[in-house]
Amino acid sequence: MTAVLNSLALALLSLLRAGAEVPVQPGFNAEKFAGTWHVAAAASNCSVFLKMKDGMKSSITTISFTPEGDLAMKLVWPWLDRCQKFELLFQRSGQAGHYMGTSAQEKRDLHVMETDYSRYAIVHELQQRGQEPTTALQLLTREQDVSPQLLQKFEELIPTMGLTKDMLAILPKSGECQ
Repeated sequence: MTAVLNSLALALLSLLRAGAEVPVQPGFNAEKFAGTWHVAAAASNCSVFLKMKDGMKSSITTISFTPEGDLAMKLVWPWLDRCQKFELLFQRSGQAGHYMGTSAQEKRDLHVMETDYSRYAIVHELQQRGQEPTTALQLLTREQDVSPQLLQKFEELIPTMGLTKDMLAILPKSGECQ
């Protein structure tokens, strides 16, 4: 009986682990992905994001790649009376479309889950800071406008990543921080 229970426990653990893996865009092309994107919507279980999400506006993200293939991300968020700027560098992993960032305070795991390169991209980020890992899902668009169909597609992905609809922020367009 113990052997059966142990086998069942191992099977369940492997199913949970398989479900936790994040897919990446098949045949990911970094050159096509580079450029300017607008963050049109985001969902996250990060406590800071959840407190701020109702006051957030669409931001601009510029993505480029180093000669080594690492992903460089420059973000500009309109916040209160100023433009908040961030720069992040993610090292390429062994899989195209998967990047990792590490600093003294945190680890980040970034996956380009899906993109058509010309209109939209869906990006998943797992961030480990201290004991609490946080998950974020972002809908990036080349233009500030987002179609209802694309937004619906994004909303349907939220629960599959362990997030809930109340963690979603659909970010209003902003002419600030261009």
